[in-house]
Amino acid sequence: MSDPANLASGAHVVILGAGHAGGTAAALLRQYGHAGPITLVGEEPIPPYQRPPLSKAWLKGEADADALTLKPLAFYPEHDIDFRASTRAVAINRGAKTVTLSDGATVSYDALILATGARAIALPIPGAELEGVMFLRTAADAELLKATIGPGKRLAVVGGGYIGLEVAASGRALGAEVVVLERETRLLARVACEALSTFFKAYHEQHGVVFELGANVEAFEGRDGHVAGVRLAGGRVIACDAVVVGVGAHPNDELARDCGLETARGVVVDLDARTSDPSIFAIGDVAHRPMPIYGRMFRMESVPNALEGAKQAASAIAGRPAPAGEVPWQWSDQYDLKLQIAGYAFDVDRILLRGDPTTAKFAVFHLQGDLVQSVEAINSPPEFMMGKQLILGRKPVDKGRLADPSISMKEVAA
Repeated sequence: MSDPANLASGAHVVILGAGHAGGTAAALLRQYGHAGPITLVGEEPIPPYQRPPLSKAWLKGEADADALTLKPLAFYPEHDIDFRASTRAVAINRGAKTVTLSDGATVSYDALILATGARAIALPIPGAELEGVMFLRTAADAELLKATIGPGKRLAVVGGGYIGLEVAASGRALGAEVVVLERETRLLARVACEALSTFFKAYHEQHGVVFELGANVEAFEGRDGHVAGVRLAGGRVIACDAVVVGVGAHPNDELARDCGLETARGVVVDLDARTSDPSIFAIGDVAHRPMPIYGRMFRMESVPNALEGAKQAASAIAGRPAPAGEVPWQWSDQYDLKLQIAGYAFDVDRILLRGDPTTAKFAVFHLQGDLVQSVEAINSPPEFMMGKQLILGRKPVDKGRLADPSISMKEVAA
């Protein structure tokens, strides 16, 4: 990384991307005392909002755009933030320190924050362009899906990850039939242990979700331009009224690559969220960032990651001390289940179960020797909170005590 740029208090900060990371960075800059102009550029027509509820509360009609906004629209002019909606950046000129926008405008910057997020991976198969083949990344996506599914409708979900399972749960809550098509032989194969996969499959089946595992999707079949089925390898067709594809996301790092920034499955940054150009930062889903706890670099997609990156960049620009390092974490709500995950299961040599999955209240700890690398906690806040502390502190644990739910997590952590 280059040496940090010296930014005056009147520096113009341009933020590309008005999602959770970009919107938070703009607000934090003002909170941290940055007095210079701030320009916030966002592709969507509405101000920054919370995205996790899109697959849950929004689909079920329990939340709308106003309820999910990070700040009311009036916040931006009141705090002298130039919010440009329905606009995106098309090019960065690092030499001139300018950004060209989709409306033809050119904006100069002293500091630039890339918060361009990630986009859903589309399946390169026949029928992918049919109406009713949807993704779930934006409020518009969620509104379209909510209007499409309901009683008497059949929803096919391609992908058995967290987004797919959350959509399945919300689809059932809306009265739709739901079938989940997963290429792997178990759910959550890339992100969770087998015990969790087994638990979630059984829980969803109790709520009427049908699973097709080891299912390779070959095409979407249509009728009058609208999706009517999903064709699997072997020719079998799963009839449906709508499809949600949830098979992962690509970082939107094209702007960074085109202007010569270092990238590696995202934009490479340091602990200040600073890129290989000292005047440019990257935060949120697009950032490939250090994980000191694990001694590696990684790209993460979560709200806590977006918030931490926003704090790092805003602190560096405002001349504040860097924030303390945090344990990465994320969550998933499905039915009456709250799954909270702390850390990542890197270099694990033992998995330890605490509690009884049949009670829907348990935790799975991933260990490297006597160190906790990650914890997956179902309806178990103490295991999650104490697990986070153990991961951050790198404190060895007694595995026998950890496995014994009669011993409190505070005692285990002590």
